Amino acid sequence: MFTGLVQAVGRLERCPAGVRIRLPAPDALGALQIGDSIAVDGVCLTVAERMADGFRADVSEETLARTTLAARAAARQAVNLEPALRLSDRLGGHLVSGHVDGLGEVSGIERLQGSWRLAIRWQEPAWGRFICEKGSVAVDGISLTVAGLAAGSPASAAHGANRALEPSAAPADGAAFWIAVIPHTWASTTLQHRRPGDLVNLEADLLARYTERLLQSRIAPPDGAPALDAGWLAEHGWG
Repeated sequence: MFTGLVQAVGRLERCPAGVRIRLPAPDALGALQIGDSIAVDGVCLTVAERMADGFRADVSEETLARTTLAARAAARQAVNLEPALRLSDRLGGHLVSGHVDGLGEVSGIERLQGSWRLAIRWQEPAWGRFICEKGSVAVDGISLTVAGLAAGSPASAAHGANRALEPSAAPADGAAFWIAVIPHTWASTTLQHRRPGDLVNLEADLLARYTERLLQSRIAPPDGAPALDAGWLAEHGWG
């Protein structure tokens, strides 16, 4: 498990046996051990070999195909890095599993006076049901708070090459959402390198996914267990 608080930005490249991550400093992630879990742009990878300037991790073709890692490695791009959460650590972000749900497209970036407005749209709109205003989402492994939902398409160019996603009259379904990014997060992660049209790894909030699973009344409860439905909720004070 991770918190979505990036601790270092490294550089990703392919190697004959998986991928190689070069660190900005030997101790950027502490004393790495073989078998340690590291979130690389939101993807949980395992340290398979330590190197003087970083580490090597095994990665399956399935993971490469379903995330941005293949493209990032081919271009030797910067990636966000976070070691696994320890039970004694502060949970400053939110619980992140490192299992990417799907890809999102950056549909707009706008620089404001004290922040950046980052608009994203899920490639698979169905995942939008797990996005809500003020809820959490992991973008390339960064724990971020959803500032608002939108259903429109990017507005005309604003601030030069930057574009903002403006709400439309259509109902918001969560497939398109925007985030207010503070200067510290912008400068300390790879968000500063993103441009409209770029793809990012997205992971929905675990709590939202489990809640939906529990509330699906069509799923039969185990023998002897009460059905979690409207009647049960009302009986236990959830009017």
